[in-house]
Amino acid sequence: MKWLSLAVFLLLVFGAAALGALFKPGEWHAALIKPSWNPPNWLFGPVWTVLYIMIGVSGWLVWQRAGLGAAMGLYAVQLLLNAAWSWLFFGRHAIGLALVDIVVLLAAIVATIAAFWPISSVAAGLLVPYALWVAFATALNASIWRLN
Repeated sequence: MKWLSLAVFLLLVFGAAALGALFKPGEWHAALIKPSWNPPNWLFGPVWTVLYIMIGVSGWLVWQRAGLGAAMGLYAVQLLLNAAWSWLFFGRHAIGLALVDIVVLLAAIVATIAAFWPISSVAAGLLVPYALWVAFATALNASIWRLN
């Protein structure tokens, strides 16, 4: 049963990823002016795959120890904000709204880390690379917004 619940968490997280993946960068994104430090497109898939696994395991660890509660509520909020970003940026081409979303997402991730820490420092630690990547993505989103 323990491993089945982990599989459920991974499915939830990759479900959020799949929602975001419905909105592809495409020609619109290719035409945008991007900063010189914009990573190559091929890098995003592998990075997000690893991060989503870590996000899933993190949530599962906290759920195992504390069940549903405020910490898991924050976890759900950050997953929703994560999925919404792709829709806003790639689907709606709303760079500014995507920037607002990702700033709130970063705050939600930090709040989730803080809420997870007393329950499981490992779970909180698993979210740190996610927070760092989203902080980088926030700077990238802001730069693209400014340049376009």
